[in-house]
Amino acid sequence: MSDTSDDSFSVDSDDVQRAVVAAAMGNALEWFDFSVYSYMAATIGSVFFPSHSNSAALLAAFAGFAVAFMVRPLGGLFFGPLGDKIGRSAVLATTIILMSIGTFAIGVLPSFQAIGIWAPILLVLARLVQGFSTGGEYGGAATFICEYSPDSNRGFLASFLEFGTLGGYIFGALLVLGTHMIMGDAAFHSWGWRIPFLFAAPLGLFGLYLRLKLEDSPAFEAVKEKGEAKGSLGEVVSNHLRQLMLCMGLVLILNVAYYAILTYLPSYLTSELHIGSIESTLLLVVTMVGMMCVIYLFGALSDRIGRKPVLVGACTGFILLSYPAFVMLQTTEVWGIVAGLVILGLLTVSLAGTMPATLPAIFPTNVRYGGFAIAYNISTALFGGTAPYVIQWLIGVTGDKSVPAFYLMTAAAIALIPILLIPETAARPLPGSKAQYARGSGTGGGGPQKQPAPAA
Repeated sequence: MSDTSDDSFSVDSDDVQRAVVAAAMGNALEWFDFSVYSYMAATIGSVFFPSHSNSAALLAAFAGFAVAFMVRPLGGLFFGPLGDKIGRSAVLATTIILMSIGTFAIGVLPSFQAIGIWAPILLVLARLVQGFSTGGEYGGAATFICEYSPDSNRGFLASFLEFGTLGGYIFGALLVLGTHMIMGDAAFHSWGWRIPFLFAAPLGLFGLYLRLKLEDSPAFEAVKEKGEAKGSLGEVVSNHLRQLMLCMGLVLILNVAYYAILTYLPSYLTSELHIGSIESTLLLVVTMVGMMCVIYLFGALSDRIGRKPVLVGACTGFILLSYPAFVMLQTTEVWGIVAGLVILGLLTVSLAGTMPATLPAIFPTNVRYGGFAIAYNISTALFGGTAPYVIQWLIGVTGDKSVPAFYLMTAAAIALIPILLIPETAARPLPGSKAQYARGSGTGGGGPQKQPAPAA
């Protein structure tokens, strides 16, 4: 970083690229875990929660998935203010190694048949470690990328955080599918299911290596030099309650979309629509690969026309098109499934490509990590991680296979309120920061540019 004037500074393009890769790697690991767990929910249910009812075992497995979200707010409360006090990079190095330990631990746990009730207890403990550590992951990673990114293309660069999300999810899905196909049903359900969880160890070490090489963001260093890096939880809650509420409302639709579509849909296709597990996995993997191919376009679009128009369009799309999309899925015809997945994938990726640059800009630098992490994880715990369980339960109670559509429509309608209330932040300095541009090639920056005033 180098200062160029009283109201702007530059960052080296290579530093920006390294920050994007290191932040996205941690997010990939987080969603690798979600992917592996969700694609093996039925197997986990039979191994750790044996029952005469397959539906009951599946519900128990989803409850095990949801329990980690109970402690995510605690992780946000702990890691968020800590990141505002000691720095983003140190906290992000800690969260990635803790996530790896929690995921790896599931792969070595004994089954219910081997140790009885201790098996599900230990599974829950491993999930709690994952949940606590991920409480500091997404908020810190998005904050880190945004604080390194030039104002002119922050949406484009921040969208690669969700590129990592989709990459981790796809890798987890393909790893589960490949392991299952190579080993066969008997060996996979006996012990082969452990292999994908064990991959968390090398992935975590590689991510740790990347993050340890990073310096803190220029925005944080500027706050630290002024003596304002205090990481006060009380200040976040007492002075920034409105921003917390707005952030929670925005996170609501992002997480309901992710967890309802990426996490729950594999089980929905197999258990409710009776599509083969291999076929459903391949369909969803192709959908996510398509999402990866276009996600940066939505980030770039938000730089050009603004974050709010893209987000309003996405929520409106969910309200109008969720039900038709699930009706198409329920035809179980190839054309219907493909059309439904394309609609849901495009709506989700329009959110995912825009939110990483939108959410950190709600808070000023000195409370950005803490405010974002707290709001994000409370909203995720209440509405995101519980979505698969609640949707499955509602389908069982009502018998209506369109429940996921109504769930998405409701979340989108609620999210429209905070979208309309937040200030537009595209092409503007982050609140509490100077105008920022890139030196060198690779990020689209070339020199100082006149910037609008920071968003209030």
